[in-house]
Amino acid sequence: MTSFLEFTTASRAKLAGLALISIPLISSCSDPASVGLELAPGNNQIGVFYEEFVLDAQLVLLDSFNTVNAVNSAVLVVGNESDPYFGKTDATGFSRLYIDATKDRPTDEAILDSMFFNMDVVSVNGADLENPKRYRVHKLTEPILDTLYYNFDALAFQADAFAEGEITFGEDIRDTVMRLSVTEEFQEELFGKITDEFEFQTLFSFRNYFPGIAIKATEGDNTTIGTVLGANTGIATYYHYAGDTVSQRYDINTSSSRSFNGVKSDRSGTPTEVVTEYGESYPVSPLVGMKSTVAMALRIDTSPLDAFLDTLSGVTFNQVLFSMGEIESQDEENNPISGMVMIFVDQNNEPIKSTLNSSALYVQTDGQAQVVLDSNGDKVPSNVYANAAILSYVADEKTYLAGITSHVNAIYRGDLQRQDWLLYASTPQTGDDFKRSLRQFKVNKDKVTVKVIYSKTR
Repeated sequence: MTSFLEFTTASRAKLAGLALISIPLISSCSDPASVGLELAPGNNQIGVFYEEFVLDAQLVLLDSFNTVNAVNSAVLVVGNESDPYFGKTDATGFSRLYIDATKDRPTDEAILDSMFFNMDVVSVNGADLENPKRYRVHKLTEPILDTLYYNFDALAFQADAFAEGEITFGEDIRDTVMRLSVTEEFQEELFGKITDEFEFQTLFSFRNYFPGIAIKATEGDNTTIGTVLGANTGIATYYHYAGDTVSQRYDINTSSSRSFNGVKSDRSGTPTEVVTEYGESYPVSPLVGMKSTVAMALRIDTSPLDAFLDTLSGVTFNQVLFSMGEIESQDEENNPISGMVMIFVDQNNEPIKSTLNSSALYVQTDGQAQVVLDSNGDKVPSNVYANAAILSYVADEKTYLAGITSHVNAIYRGDLQRQDWLLYASTPQTGDDFKRSLRQFKVNKDKVTVKVIYSKTR
């Protein structure tokens, strides 16, 4: 997951030393029935025990969060949201446009029929979706360069939009091509350029004339969409010649176009307004949470695991779950982050790297190797991203759950050193949600727990 690693450059976190935290035990029992396990009749040699304890969670604003994606599968995040915890969030999608200079263009004899800006909407998240949401497209006044852009970056664009429209996202409309009207003034200007010999002669001359677009949502709509780049997102121009009965179409789209997502986050007057420095850990209470593209993440202090394991001997772990929730209620159509990985981090919230290939280390899923042998025959943490343990959202319970039995077993055996985690909203199956939405969740800190079922000889 190389996208996350870009945030690791020179984090400004300067944490004080972490104090050892005592374990607040929530419950303890040795009755197998109470934990859902059944033992063979008459077996009195095995005791089954249950422990549950809290892990401290702190807010972290990720540093150097690169949102550039130059491939066709890139998603522009466009939204405007207001939340009493995270504040006001305004996400703008910036992209170049693309033309095929080898394709025939309308000549100066062509007659313009109509022009639209199409947006290929692949995701919708928000509130009051039964009401229309309005979007605007502006022409950039400066180019998108071949450089890195971060979630806090932005480019200048014309104040007046050249395309605008609204849509009501009904229950059956979550994946659609949205058509926005283009102003008459812009239609006349652009069509004149299309039929000219210069601006559309090459891709470079076109981008010198038209640096790109900025797509904006409307304040108060409290909705965010994901617009995928490609042939279905861009300007569609319909025209004909005298005597034609059917219009022809000329496309200016976002295929093969460099893009990025810029976010403005105003957290003033909210519990998260104290989160100002990148890479720092902030002990906000009683609620903690995460918000995608803003890059608000969670650091989990796992030191209570060490304290708990130090009290045990001769045990077998039947099941260990990392749990968060239930989370705070959200609007029905405002889906929370769907899944996260758990990255090993140091005291400065920098990922701990593998000695094998210098990539970030993740908690590995149950049933997979937690450690492997290096060239010297020494045990080192396994770092197969495809095998990363997933903290998945269980909608019916409004809870995030991850099985970490194998992980805890490896720590208990001394094969693996216990590390703190940084939760990051990406999975091998769903990709990097931190760059593709403004999804969020909030949870009370006392609901961030580890639940352990273990057996030992009486």
